[in-house]
Amino acid sequence: MRPFLTAAWRNLLMINFEADPAVLNAYVPAHTELDTWNNTTYISLVGFLFQDTRVKGLAFPGHRTFEEVNLRFYVRYKQAGEWKRGVVFVKELVPKALITFVANTLYGEKYATHIMTHSWENPDEATLKVAYRWKVKNEWNHLSATALQASQPIVAGSEEQFITDHYWGYTRLDHQTTGEYQVTHPQWEIHPVTGFDYHCSTRILYGAAFENMLQQAPKSALLAAGSGISVMPGKKIRNNTL
Repeated sequence: MRPFLTAAWRNLLMINFEADPAVLNAYVPAHTELDTWNNTTYISLVGFLFQDTRVKGLAFPGHRTFEEVNLRFYVRYKQAGEWKRGVVFVKELVPKALITFVANTLYGEKYATHIMTHSWENPDEATLKVAYRWKVKNEWNHLSATALQASQPIVAGSEEQFITDHYWGYTRLDHQTTGEYQVTHPQWEIHPVTGFDYHCSTRILYGAAFENMLQQAPKSALLAAGSGISVMPGKKIRNNTL
């Protein structure tokens, strides 16, 4: 099957919080359930860069490289006795209105367009600094981290593996129908994070229900090196096979 979209995702900065299942249940797509690690439900603020973006093999001028920041949580779906682990996006922010239109129209996602910038710096041979910024009304929000320049493999069974190894996207289309699509990529390596910071206009972007989750101390932050990715064509799930 030919991918719908190909790109490289680079320097994925993920700040992870303990989530309130009672809040997330209203966003869980039909036929899926919340996924947990060590009996904890997670929600993540994620910033990264799209590079060499192509839709059905075609590159569109001015839309090949751009930032994305998303708020996501983790679910699983059982098909033919096997669990598929995936993510659900509360909202995805990009700086390109065309990307917002295509994603919302074809995949039923919840994209919004904001002014965005990013920076990657190497202050010395051992250090990597990464930051993603987006403007909400007249206020700049940000995710930033300092990490080791040398990357390392993810440890099997770790929190890092749980956060990064979800290869499906699920979208709530209505109370009985869920959109599903696969994202393929190799397992990423990570740059160990030595410090991080964030500021997010949570109430404006996501609503008051998410404020307590995103104002608490994060459980962790990780910086994945990223790789080439392929987003496969989506399908609709209407029959519950859990």
